[in-house]
Amino acid sequence: MGKPPDSSGGQPATTQQTQFTLADILAVFDQRSDQAKPLTASDVMDAVGCSRRTAHNKLGELVETGALETRKVGARSRVWWIPMPHSTDHTASEIAPQRDPAVETQIAAAELPGSGTVLRERRAALRAAYDYVKANPEATKTDVLTDVFPENPVGCETADNWWAMIEPELADLPNIDVELHRDRIWHFGKG
Repeated sequence: MGKPPDSSGGQPATTQQTQFTLADILAVFDQRSDQAKPLTASDVMDAVGCSRRTAHNKLGELVETGALETRKVGARSRVWWIPMPHSTDHTASEIAPQRDPAVETQIAAAELPGSGTVLRERRAALRAAYDYVKANPEATKTDVLTDVFPENPVGCETADNWWAMIEPELADLPNIDVELHRDRIWHFGKG
C-alpha cells in the first residue's frame, strides 16, 4: 500500500516542473538588486521555490534561446547571467539590436511548435519579425512576409504557414500594435 498524499498537496516532481515558466525564471534575474551579479541554480531554486532539476532545465532552455548565458566556474559549479552588450560601436548595435528584457522574456516563452534546434530557429524568426516591425513601424503583413520569411523559413513550406505560426506570437510582444484595417498595418510603439 502506497503512502497517502501529504497535507500540503505535494505533487510528483514532473507535475511541479510544469508550474514554473521561463518568464518566472527570467524574473529572478530582472529582480536582482545587483544586475551584474551572475546567479547559481541554488539562487533560482530559492527565489522561485523549485527543484534543482527544474532550475537546471529552465536555465538550460533560456541559454538555448539566447536569453541567458552560462559558464562553469568550478569543478561542479555553474553561473548564469543576462548577456550585456559589450561594444559601444554603433555598427555592432545595428547588427544585434537592443531589446526590452520583456521582449526577450516573451520570445523565450513563446508557444511555438517544435523543440531543440527547430524551436531555437523559430524563436529567432520571431525575433527577426519583431526587429523588422520595430525598424519599419508601418510594415504590412505583405512587407513582413516579403522581407523576413525568405531568410527565416524555419521549416515552413509556405509563407502563409509561417505567418500562421509567427503572427499570434508577434502580436503579443510588447510595443506591437495591429490596426485591423488597411491590410493589417503593424506599429511599433515606444511604450
